[in-house]
Amino acid sequence: MTVETATLAANGLAFTADLAGPPGGALVLLLHGFPQTRHTWRAELSALAAAGFRVCAPDQRGYSAGARPAKLEDYGIEQLTADALALADALGAERFHLVGHDWGGQLAWIIAARHPQRVRTLSVLSRPHPAAFAKAMAADPEQATRSRHHRSFLRPEATDELLADGAARLRGALLGQGVPESDVAAYLATLGKREALDAAVNWYRAAGSLTAASVPPVQVPTLYVWGNADATVGRPAAEATRAFVEAPFRFVELPGVGHFVTDQSPQAFPPLLLEQLSPSAARSRSR
Repeated sequence: MTVETATLAANGLAFTADLAGPPGGALVLLLHGFPQTRHTWRAELSALAAAGFRVCAPDQRGYSAGARPAKLEDYGIEQLTADALALADALGAERFHLVGHDWGGQLAWIIAARHPQRVRTLSVLSRPHPAAFAKAMAADPEQATRSRHHRSFLRPEATDELLADGAARLRGALLGQGVPESDVAAYLATLGKREALDAAVNWYRAAGSLTAASVPPVQVPTLYVWGNADATVGRPAAEATRAFVEAPFRFVELPGVGHFVTDQSPQAFPPLLLEQLSPSAARSRSR
């Protein structure tokens, strides 16, 4: 399986992306989270391409050097949504399978909820539906504690704190949730640089205008995968997600797996994802 690293022009920016699989296969768009990069999807790229899908794993806004605008307002959810849709357009896909983890999962929920005509299926790792997350934040004191980094990242000095002592806090957060050292090094090759990390943290800083009420229930077939050792998402938020999907829904709990599923247990997700995607879709044109 050959992976091509390319630069894709989309929404007025230039995104670095890994591409694999036949150009005529149905598109699967993979959206990474924080503090990661497209590297997180290496096992999924291989498995999906082998099954005949066209796969795109971009470094998202702020993570790609060519997609790093300076203004905080450039990292709002509308711009992030427009990026993903424009990337699908650039690859000739009117409809596509959407996969997201962490912040990429949050974005994936929003795209599927607001643009169901574009999304064939939705698959999300580790991040509950925004309304389920908000419900847990209000009712579950443990979830508020798990998510305390959200508020911490709003402070201007957060980037410097994360980079201090050789990015010790970032490194510790990843290693503490089972990410191997080699993969931590791959992520820090990008996020260990101040301009990239500051842009990535801007996703949190620019999220204030997003409310759970603005994200309706999802109307497309959905797979939600949660590791029950996740340090940032508790069971109430994970289990509440079912109420916000009005379509075929599958919830898979991974025992003993933390937040960074694709790094800690790289073989766990690809077979679940392949089950979620229609076998016939891989043989169809993306238009």
